[in-house]
Amino acid sequence: MAHKNKENYSPYKARKEKAGISLKDQHLSKAQPQKRDFKPEILYSVEEANDRFADIFRNHKFACSHEERKKLAGFYHLLMKNQEHQNFTRLFKLKDVAIKHFIDSLIITEMVEIEFPLIDVGTGPGFPGIPLKIRYPDAKILLGEGVQKRVEFLKTVREELQLKNLDIIGRNINEHFMYPVQSVITRAVEDIPNTLRNVLSCLQLGGRVYFMKGPGVDPEIKMASDQMAEFYKLDKDIAYDLKHTQNHRRLVVYRKIKNAPLPEDPDEEVE
Repeated sequence: MAHKNKENYSPYKARKEKAGISLKDQHLSKAQPQKRDFKPEILYSVEEANDRFADIFRNHKFACSHEERKKLAGFYHLLMKNQEHQNFTRLFKLKDVAIKHFIDSLIITEMVEIEFPLIDVGTGPGFPGIPLKIRYPDAKILLGEGVQKRVEFLKTVREELQLKNLDIIGRNINEHFMYPVQSVITRAVEDIPNTLRNVLSCLQLGGRVYFMKGPGVDPEIKMASDQMAEFYKLDKDIAYDLKHTQNHRRLVVYRKIKNAPLPEDPDEEVE
């Protein structure tokens, strides 16, 4: 028969206390996960990022001019420099930014021809709007974003990279926004029917809405067919992968076929 430990002595507890670790502290350390670090381990200079982007784009068979790549490197540097305090993105590694932000934003230009003016709805810190502006420096592009810290960052990017003909709308885009545009683009911000409804007033007849989505977008397409078929027609549905990766994407394009009555009291804020 085992003898009871009348003194309630624990060799395990004694070892921990000798090492200066209380069981209470150890329990708390397990119960409370470490706070995630939101800054990159390495912040590359614009020149270093430019050189590394050249290798990454070449390896992934992605065409990008030297001038475009240098601007993208400048955008990367600003994004990562502000990342620690602003938490703009979940991607910190330069390669991930190059592929999942920059190639992801620009690869659609190889599939469709975009007409301008273009508005990027829910652009966040500038995706895909800033890379598209870098690719089309003379085109009229608008960035719609409702979070103020992101709006201020976009203004900084516009100034630092000297991006002309780029308007920033510091608010969420809804049916009251009436600035006329020929194209709308959005990257996984909200479901398709809501966006189609929100841009009814600003998108011109015959204009297109480009949705950058994941592969499981079929339920949204079905909802759009049920709710918005009077005003939009499904124009393209393209399944593709980011070049030489296992990242699957869908580009879903709608064309506006009918105008809706305009709502009252437009409230545009273009800066």
